[in-house]
Amino acid sequence: MIPEIDFKSPTEIKLFQEAKLKEALLYITNNSLFYKRRLKDHAHLISSVNTLEDLVKLPVTTKEDLQQHNGDFLCVPTSKIIDYVTTSGTTGKPVTFALSHKDLDRLAYNEAVSFATAGVTSLDTLQLTTTMDRCFMAGLAYFLGARELGAGIVRAGAGIPALQIESMFRFNPSYLITVPSFVLKIIDYGKSQNIDLNTTSISKIICIGEPIRNQDFSLNVLASKIKERWDVELYSTYASTEMSTAFTECSAHKGGHHRPDLIIVEVLDENNCPVQEGEEGELTITTIGVEAMPLLRFKTGDIVKVHAQPCSCGRNTVRIGPIIGRKKQMIKYKGTTLYPQAISNVLAHYEQIEAFVIELYKNEIDTDEIVIKLAGKNLSNDFLENVKQHFQTALRVLPKIQFCEKEEIYSLQFSKGDRKPRIVIDKR
Repeated sequence: MIPEIDFKSPTEIKLFQEAKLKEALLYITNNSLFYKRRLKDHAHLISSVNTLEDLVKLPVTTKEDLQQHNGDFLCVPTSKIIDYVTTSGTTGKPVTFALSHKDLDRLAYNEAVSFATAGVTSLDTLQLTTTMDRCFMAGLAYFLGARELGAGIVRAGAGIPALQIESMFRFNPSYLITVPSFVLKIIDYGKSQNIDLNTTSISKIICIGEPIRNQDFSLNVLASKIKERWDVELYSTYASTEMSTAFTECSAHKGGHHRPDLIIVEVLDENNCPVQEGEEGELTITTIGVEAMPLLRFKTGDIVKVHAQPCSCGRNTVRIGPIIGRKKQMIKYKGTTLYPQAISNVLAHYEQIEAFVIELYKNEIDTDEIVIKLAGKNLSNDFLENVKQHFQTALRVLPKIQFCEKEEIYSLQFSKGDRKPRIVIDKR
């Protein structure tokens, strides 16, 4: 199932992508109302875009563009639309994406190849812990990908640790697809019922939605806690609705592999110019083969580092490192630049913390402030002092910390009826 292009030389991959770029530019300039307007003043440059380096001649697309002109990105008549999905709206107004038959086939292919990258074969069964309703792309993608690959899938659905464990013993899946923080809840429930999860058939977990590695690819605190209590192999994957493409780890666990036949990748600085290899910047993508709503130089808002050296698995595709943070959520706090993920990493050390939110706002002198609201068991003043010392040591800053009831935290996390919890509440 792994495409040959993954193992071609970097030069061959680049030439392949440049041919696909020409096709993509021709398609969007002929069919997208938004890009016809956006590229009107750049028409004389379109024909000069022959290499990946030439992309800098063209303007970028932002999430605000998608929010304000959502319908203008559509390149096909509505009669060709088979499915509608929406973004989660984590950092702004949700956006609708339409998919044609061709797009659904592309989505299935992407996920099948991603699964295969993580070692899944037609002999495996995957247990899915995400929803397939509420216009959510991920659950649909996983189902279509497993079907394309010929693997079995158990649609256990979101939540309910008891159901997840019961399904493991009933269907004997080999892989679990889940948010890693939910794995800890499954482990805790199993312990409370005297169930040893190492006796289940699960040997590998594909982790979605949250990072499991540090920037040097070592396991972060969350992943380490899982590994201490469950002898499983963890695979990281990164994707978004806008990309309809996933970056998934191979068995080397050195970053998510790029899909050169589905997406073109740039990592840009504040001036929308490419950063040097190994430097962090904003992941920016151009889709390949999307029929209904293709994107050109779309800035994802995610800050990453790209690793270009060949992987020990034999692939020569570039790899995306763990997400450093979301650009919109970057915090300038007491002379230090940090992202909410760094705060989450500190809190992950404490098993007493059962739920939290990070609130960001501007103070009276227009500088960033942080309030961390915690809920958990046995939270005391001594515990608070310990957490404060950890923040000072790890981040060299000390946010405000408040103890709350779990119900209050949950109401904040799902205050808008979100389909996944909001850990960061940005009021700035």
